[in-house]
Amino acid sequence: MVALAATAALALAACNQTDEAARKANKPLTPEMVSLIAKKDMSPASPMLVRIFKQEAELEVWKATSDGSYALLKTYPICRWSGELGPKVRVGDRQAPEGFYTITPGQMNPNSNYYLSFNLGFPNAFDRSYGRTGEFLMVHGDCSSAGCYAMTDEQISEIFSLARESFAGGQRAFQVQAYPFRMTPKNIARHRNNPNMAFWRNLKQGYDHFEVTKQEPKVNVCGRAYVFDAEAVPGRSFDANASCPPYQVPPQVASAVAEKQRSDEAQVAALAPSAPLAPVRTNADGGMHPVFLAKLKERESGQMSFAEAPGTLPEHVNPPKMTPEKVALDSDLAVPAAAAAGAVPSATTAPTQTTGAPVPPVRPATQPSEAAVPVRSDTSAAVARKPATLASATSITPSGTLPGAASSMPTSRFSP
Repeated sequence: MVALAATAALALAACNQTDEAARKANKPLTPEMVSLIAKKDMSPASPMLVRIFKQEAELEVWKATSDGSYALLKTYPICRWSGELGPKVRVGDRQAPEGFYTITPGQMNPNSNYYLSFNLGFPNAFDRSYGRTGEFLMVHGDCSSAGCYAMTDEQISEIFSLARESFAGGQRAFQVQAYPFRMTPKNIARHRNNPNMAFWRNLKQGYDHFEVTKQEPKVNVCGRAYVFDAEAVPGRSFDANASCPPYQVPPQVASAVAEKQRSDEAQVAALAPSAPLAPVRTNADGGMHPVFLAKLKERESGQMSFAEAPGTLPEHVNPPKMTPEKVALDSDLAVPAAAAAGAVPSATTAPTQTTGAPVPPVRPATQPSEAAVPVRSDTSAAVARKPATLASATSITPSGTLPGAASSMPTSRFSP
């Protein structure tokens, strides 16, 4: 029955697409990608999750393995993002969003002006609680950004196909976690004077939940802050603009996250006295992965090399301005040679706590299939809740400290 519903939805979507859009949206995964998925104990239909890191200009696709835990499938260098490190605040600020976003089939746009795209769903409940405004914030192709995360056409084609296969396999929505940088002690220490640090520490809580469990964290918003893997006590609910109710987090998750945070904070404290401070603003208008910057320099100089970029650069690309602040920031970033060449990192192994004791994976619930559907304005994103099989929950009463996206958010009509 589920398969029949998926087939019908795909057929309906095809009727509302041009032939060219349908061809792009339904492009099969390459044999190389199918082989990589199998090698990492995944299937094309297994659920996926995306993580984005602005400073490093990288987008990761994770997929569920046969035991239900997520492992890294592939890292994609980002061709272009705009703005500075920090959240999007208002229409026209050129900022790419940071936070936790939920992508449903209705947010996938095969008719994009930028080859293919999917809408992040900005503003989410967290963003709205701060009065943030903006629309049409996407991950798309064409290597051009005005508040979006822009890939090459070849990259977005593959990411779009991976999402399509996960939806067809029963995943109702996939999560995008957008960060200013990899949430390491070194980066926290380097950006310690940034006025966005309280917000980033809130994002790091979700980052840490995923790191220790390798499960998609359940995201809610209360007290204008994200909370993760939380279950409100009976009779209470989460409201982005109201104080957090008492809630529960599975004790093994809470313990593992707390241990990781203690270890990270000790490293931050040790690094802070000597870590160079990153500039709050670079005035560079975003970033571009080094592999693409290198290809642009080659093209401008007329020199040829055997190095290949992961996708075709358009004829007109506006790289970030190389201001003194941008140069200073980049000089302290170590980019592994393999990453700069666009290589695929090895899969992440089974999750462990900092103490070495494994956190049991939470197997995702079986979802009804939901294939790609036509773009529409009334689509809402729904995060599938995973069963709390880790252990009986422990009660937590939230404090006033900054603890995100709600599990449900509206989407708007597409034009990008």
